[in-house]
Amino acid sequence: MFTGIVEELGHVVALEPGAASARLTVAGPLVTSDAVHGASIAVNGVCLTVVEHGDGEFTVDVMAETLDRSSLGSLAVGDRVNLERAMSATSRFGGHIVQGHVDGTAQILSRTPGDRWEVVQLSLPEPLSRYVVEKGSITVDGVSLTVSALTEAGAGHESTADRQSTAGRESTGGDATFSVSLIPTTLALTTLGHKGVGDRVNLEVDVLAKYVERLITTKETTT
Repeated sequence: MFTGIVEELGHVVALEPGAASARLTVAGPLVTSDAVHGASIAVNGVCLTVVEHGDGEFTVDVMAETLDRSSLGSLAVGDRVNLERAMSATSRFGGHIVQGHVDGTAQILSRTPGDRWEVVQLSLPEPLSRYVVEKGSITVDGVSLTVSALTEAGAGHESTADRQSTAGRESTGGDATFSVSLIPTTLALTTLGHKGVGDRVNLEVDVLAKYVERLITTKETTT
């Protein structure tokens, strides 16, 4: 389990594609300082298992399911990646519960700079939109963030407050989106400070929301 607090900005050293998998080698001196064979390290929010390590680098195998669900398949040598070691039982819980099991990808739609921060708007895949709420937690490329704004599919660019005040009016069309506000530390120390409009990022929604939905659905079908 992870917390979404990125420990290190690493980079891809080597990438060996296979028929339905890939072998990825990443430079990350901090996260490899206590690495052992079989350890878990999140790479851009994807939990991967260390199969080799040494000299400040580690190697992982990436299976087809991971390549299909995440953006790891589009990585190239030299690309920067967010790195986090699995949480220890004695660690402070700085972010939120992150499994490293990516639910899908999003596209960066816009970046709006403030005086010391930046608001980033991203697409929100329809299957994931029901798990995302304003002021709730979401993981973007392995970074624990708070949803600052949310637009439902078919609502155009209205905010949640706008939709509540115009309930019943015809929607203006458009896909679901969400926004996050990035502080200077996040901009400087993670890949999110370097991503541009159109780039893909990995998403993991709050696992608690998925469990609640499952429990409610199961109860309804058994009563």
